[in-house]
Amino acid sequence: MPNELSQWQEDFLDRHQLPRMVLTHAQKWYSPLAESLAAHQIGADRPILVAVNGSQGSGKTTVCDYLRVALEADYGLAVLSLSLDDFYLTREQRRNLAQSVHPLLATRGVPGTHDMSLLKHSLDALLDPVRSGSVAIPRFDKATDDRYPSAEWEQVNHGVDLVLLEGWCMGARPQSTAQLTEPVNALECNEDPDGHWRAYINTVLARDFLPLYQRVDQWIMLRAPSFACVYRWRLEQEQKLVASAVAGEPDRRMDAAQVARFIQYYERLTNHCLEHLPERVQHLFTLDEQRQVTAYCQPGRVVPSPASPSAGGSSDAGSQ
Repeated sequence: MPNELSQWQEDFLDRHQLPRMVLTHAQKWYSPLAESLAAHQIGADRPILVAVNGSQGSGKTTVCDYLRVALEADYGLAVLSLSLDDFYLTREQRRNLAQSVHPLLATRGVPGTHDMSLLKHSLDALLDPVRSGSVAIPRFDKATDDRYPSAEWEQVNHGVDLVLLEGWCMGARPQSTAQLTEPVNALECNEDPDGHWRAYINTVLARDFLPLYQRVDQWIMLRAPSFACVYRWRLEQEQKLVASAVAGEPDRRMDAAQVARFIQYYERLTNHCLEHLPERVQHLFTLDEQRQVTAYCQPGRVVPSPASPSAGGSSDAGSQ
């Protein structure tokens, strides 16, 4: 790596509080991906949607930010990075859902706790090649477990060439009735004994997520070694929230015991993705327990023509 860093590289390291050596790793594994995505967008001649799957704490946000700045600086593309997390329902909406459907839906995370109508509306506007006017992008505050007021949402006043959408359950598909029958952990066994909560999640996956997947042009997966890594990675995320806490704000950060319970909400679909998603993505990065990439492959090489007006780099990721 050159001794002198470009301004965007310095800004990237500062923004994520990362050591310089991280750039060497990113340039090896993710710069070629940026080149591939740029070529796909140019071939499509329209805004494209790129989905990024990875378990909690796997580094999705950091990778997406690297891709964003690299695509903008090196290829002159206008790129927006979105997190599925920013489209969570508000605390009040989830509280109402908990009362009307199932108590576990008060906790954010699983399909059914996102505002999929808002996400669809946002993507409709962002991916419109002839859009004029601004698009308001919601933001979610995990420290307060609620959506920021609309006055604080990001305003996108320009057209975009590429949208990165990252989420832990992106690509997760509905399970069969037989797969839903047996609880996978204590949370499901003790608090969803009749399977109503997981059946509702399954319904939302089929109803709202499969149509979203059909819009995706390219799929990326950051594959964790196993679900066992998620506890440590998620605990590290909470520690970062502690470091960035603002004085006077309500303290809703989780301790170790709360994190151990929280990740049980994610266990079923995380394992389902780890087992079934890798062969259906175009770009598969295998991670070790330190979140370092150890291998890269392209399982889903054959994709529809990017010039096709129907989005679908890999509809397999959600529809099979």
